[in-house]
Amino acid sequence: MESAGYLVNHIARLFAEGLRRRVEPLGIVPGQFPALLELWINDGQTQKQLVEKLDIEQATLANTLARMERDGLITRTEHPEDGRARIVRLTKKAKSIRDDAYSAAHETNTIAMSSLSAEEQKQFVDFMQRIIKVMRD
Repeated sequence: MESAGYLVNHIARLFAEGLRRRVEPLGIVPGQFPALLELWINDGQTQKQLVEKLDIEQATLANTLARMERDGLITRTEHPEDGRARIVRLTKKAKSIRDDAYSAAHETNTIAMSSLSAEEQKQFVDFMQRIIKVMRD
């Protein structure tokens, strides 16, 4: 198969499956990973801020956050100045798995890229970033 769209989709599924196997024992799933990454960097954001930074649909993030709250990974509290907004904060549980989750993602990437030289890995990432930029415009 030489279709770029098909291959990108197939690689994404394989990455997600590899990550899922590694983070499932931590009590998380790949769909939660982007929100966790952002909150590990900057905890205490509003849902609107997360939507903008993660570039995902509001409804998708709302469902993800509901599951994360149910699973004890986040809390959502009222914003002190905006009654419509809620502040999303990590729980101790989510903070405690950070290093293991980073390791799982790193291991997944290392395995996936292992057949490429260091220069090819840089090129591959550059190509993907360029394609993403073009597709967003």
